[in-house]
Amino acid sequence: MEGVLAAIGPRLRALRRERGLTLEALAAVTGLSVSALSRLESGKRRPTLDLLLPLAHVHGIALDRLIAAPATGDPRVHLTPRRSPNGSVVVPLTQYPGRHRVFKQVLAPTPRRLVTHPGREWLHVLAGDVLLVLDTHETVLHPGTTAEFDTTRPHWFGPTTHHPAEILHIFTPEAL
Repeated sequence: MEGVLAAIGPRLRALRRERGLTLEALAAVTGLSVSALSRLESGKRRPTLDLLLPLAHVHGIALDRLIAAPATGDPRVHLTPRRSPNGSVVVPLTQYPGRHRVFKQVLAPTPRRLVTHPGREWLHVLAGDVLLVLDTHETVLHPGTTAEFDTTRPHWFGPTTHHPAEILHIFTPEAL
């Protein structure tokens, strides 16, 4: 138990630094004091739920992942879908910051708007047909098809009809 508790502070510091946050910025969004955060990260303060719950919330990770709790034997993944106003649904399948991120996504029909951002992206079509536009090149992807591309290229994708399509979506860490 002591080993689990002792590892929490360094894990919190690494998580904060990976996200580019200062102690002051983290204090502002969690409501915790800079002093409490500093003592927690350095191991001078014992982690409590009052301290860990706001940190888990701000970092967007489950409390058991934040503290590296021993496995319970329950292999289920508890997913929290996010719905957008246009009808699309995104379900995060991974939640580790600084690593590749995987999502299941239900794509609702949306207007074509090319975007760019750093990183690489993969999408694998599960259901429906998806139109992928890279620069001026258009490709229709059918179920079972996977595409990979550099996201600094202007791109857009969506269902080819007025019916939603489903994809698995993978991003490199710098793409989010």
